[in-house]
Amino acid sequence: MLTLVSLVSDEAQAAIDVYEFETVEQEQRFRDLSNEFRCPMCQNANLTSSPGGVAADLRREIYRMIMEGQTDQEIEAFMLARYGDFILYRPRLTMQTLLLWFGPLLFLLIGIWVAFTIMRRSGTESPGSGESLNADEEARLKKLLAQKNQDASDQA
Repeated sequence: MLTLVSLVSDEAQAAIDVYEFETVEQEQRFRDLSNEFRCPMCQNANLTSSPGGVAADLRREIYRMIMEGQTDQEIEAFMLARYGDFILYRPRLTMQTLLLWFGPLLFLLIGIWVAFTIMRRSGTESPGSGESLNADEEARLKKLLAQKNQDASDQA
């Protein structure tokens, strides 16, 4: 049993990437970039949280590029050239991504306009704001209500 626990913990230790940086700034850049890029193989996971082999390869690549002195912009350009806009969690604002960025707002405004139009057309008038009854209609209504009340009291 102890051997099994030892093997499992050794495997878990091996899955954790350990990188040594010369400065704290390099380590922070590595974390920021790893959190900014999406794993191309995983479903909605960044490179930091992805256990996949591709994510591990990309983390090693980011580490190598940082240690070579490349800027964040150069690393991002490399990733974009290799994987396209999908690699970014926050896609750039381009003509192709305008609907992605502003689509929800557009659909919200359309929904508000449709709801307003429906409410306006459905006659949101309050009860009694229509035409009033003439004297004959009012007398007939009182007679019908009295008859209904009389029928209800007779049945009880």
